[in-house]
Amino acid sequence: MRLWSLHPKYLDPQGLVALWREALLAQAVLLGETRGYRNHPQLDRFKNHTAPLAAISLYLKGIHAEAVARGYAFDKSKIQPAQKVVALTVTTGQIQYEWEHLLAKLKVRNPALYRKWRVTEVPEAHPMFSVHAGDIESWERQ
Repeated sequence: MRLWSLHPKYLDPQGLVALWREALLAQAVLLGETRGYRNHPQLDRFKNHTAPLAAISLYLKGIHAEAVARGYAFDKSKIQPAQKVVALTVTTGQIQYEWEHLLAKLKVRNPALYRKWRVTEVPEAHPMFSVHAGDIESWERQ
């Protein structure tokens, strides 16, 4: 499971579809609808939030917005309604780690997209994240 902190615009089609599915799985975990992935470290930042369901809902809405911008037909009704607007933080170290990880994937899977994004020095975070200075997040498995 990879719940990217990066803006979904950087993902190739396969990556965006995978993120949608994995974020829906994360939502199911937080709703207690599945036993799998309950202890996955990528979920920690959502599980530890004061409003975990609102956080994953807003995360999914960001993915859905990118899908709509691309003309994809992701089913918005699968997103649980957020009861309040929340935000998450992410570190600059985490963004950089994920950026390098994504570029390595794109280099193999989608060379044209890799060439487009490799010149980006400071990638944007998913819209629900505010970025602050720091190392790779403690929940990241390296």
